[in-house]
Amino acid sequence: MKKSFALLLICMMILTACGSNSGSKNTADTGNTGSKSNEAKEITIWAWDPAFNIAALEEAKKTYAAINPDVKVNIIEYAQSDIIQKLNTGLNSGTTKGLPNIVLIEDYRAQGFLQSYKDSFTDLSNSIKGTDFADYKSGPTSLDGKQYGIPFDSGVTGLYVRTDYLEQAGYKLSDLQNIDWKQYIEIGKKVKEKTGKALITLDPNDLGIIRMMIQSAGSWYLTEDGKTPNLANNEALKQAFEVYKELMDSNVANVHADWSQFVAALNNGDVASVPTGNWITASIKAEATQSGKWGIAPLPTLPGNDKSVHASNLGGSSWYVMNVDGADTAADFMAKTFGSDVELYQKLLTDIGVIGTFKAAASGEAYSQANDFFGGQKVVTDFAAWTEQIPSVNYGIHTYAIEDILIVEMQNFLNGKEIDKVLSDAQAQAESQIK
Repeated sequence: MKKSFALLLICMMILTACGSNSGSKNTADTGNTGSKSNEAKEITIWAWDPAFNIAALEEAKKTYAAINPDVKVNIIEYAQSDIIQKLNTGLNSGTTKGLPNIVLIEDYRAQGFLQSYKDSFTDLSNSIKGTDFADYKSGPTSLDGKQYGIPFDSGVTGLYVRTDYLEQAGYKLSDLQNIDWKQYIEIGKKVKEKTGKALITLDPNDLGIIRMMIQSAGSWYLTEDGKTPNLANNEALKQAFEVYKELMDSNVANVHADWSQFVAALNNGDVASVPTGNWITASIKAEATQSGKWGIAPLPTLPGNDKSVHASNLGGSSWYVMNVDGADTAADFMAKTFGSDVELYQKLLTDIGVIGTFKAAASGEAYSQANDFFGGQKVVTDFAAWTEQIPSVNYGIHTYAIEDILIVEMQNFLNGKEIDKVLSDAQAQAESQIK
């Protein structure tokens, strides 16, 4: 009996030890393999533009280090085109090896990735609220009712104007507060007559101005499904093409071929205005001798289009957490920095010039400061107000593919092809090329 009892005790001790060892092993796995797909001590982020996006990440990294100092954050700079190529290669291979924890994706391209590789991105609905950000950002960053992106910078547009040229032509900045594109062109003719300066500079291979015009009217190259071409019967697009042609035919535009020529035209004083995204501010301010000579007015509307408003978007991007090891840590990093930190956004604006789309940040002190370069105008206050007015559209997955078609057809239109034929031919091409 004693031997049996002793044997029983030995067996129980062995089982307890096995259970204890098993528990320790599971705990270790949770830290190193079991939760590997969730929590991590190191995350990697891909982004482009060292003076803007990378600089913003460095500030967010400092903020997060005070919250979770044990996490190492690696920031890797690539050109945007390289990021697109690397993502496509990695996602098409079926393996997550080599992919980052967090990646910056331009809003025009986001739905292409989400719809093609939805399972490769983390649903952040429990980490952030999409409604905390500018409404127009919802379309690019969400899918099937789930929030995948952390909306970042605003591409809200404005009409940057040389106020000294305006005054020489008999106008003030206040005269541009409520105008349409035809009125803008008429002002440009007077400016050209009095100053010899072009009203605007245009790149025939970049239809960003067309994007601004049509989004101001709540329209896009695609229908609401984000897939079907919407060109032939798109009234806003037709009007935008006609305005573009009038800009060219009225002899108020000069032509540039690349980014450097575009910025040079502004800094050299060759043009009187530039309608574009707020991200151009830093490039304009780079020419310090022009301080006090610039102002910013609301974007003109499409003439006679009651859907068109004095606000639109050009560009902008958002952050995405990928379903790779460390997803929970990456989501936490984003939630506690770009997803919620009002003070961080004040610093990003003051130090870098980033106008975010986090609604709560717009009431911060940095957003209400007067800007001496722009004649004391509270330009960020204006941009924040215009951001709230940007119509929401579905950029879908074919923005650049369709624009390649439209660039060719725009030249046909400028050379005399009838507008309805231009857009119907573009529609046919898009339907045949885009599946």
